[in-house]
Amino acid sequence: MGTVEQYRQHAKALALQFRLGITTQPALELATLAGQLVTLFAGATPQQIAQLHQLLTAVLQCQQNRDWSGLADYLEYELQDLLQ
Repeated sequence: MGTVEQYRQHAKALALQFRLGITTQPALELATLAGQLVTLFAGATPQQIAQLHQLLTAVLQCQQNRDWSGLADYLEYELQDLLQ
């Protein structure tokens, strides 16, 4: 398990790849990151867990719609705020 800062940096790196149109490998890494975040938030408040759930749901929806820019925005902005 990594640190919060490592998760933040990884999310930013994935966001950049999605913005560049590189989607296959980042999508696989995103699944791993999501699992790590769920583990990280296991001891969080119910409100924080709900925020993470909402964020991951939105990310999944973007991925299903192939909205790579929207997905990158969630990783680069919303997730960064949540991990503060």
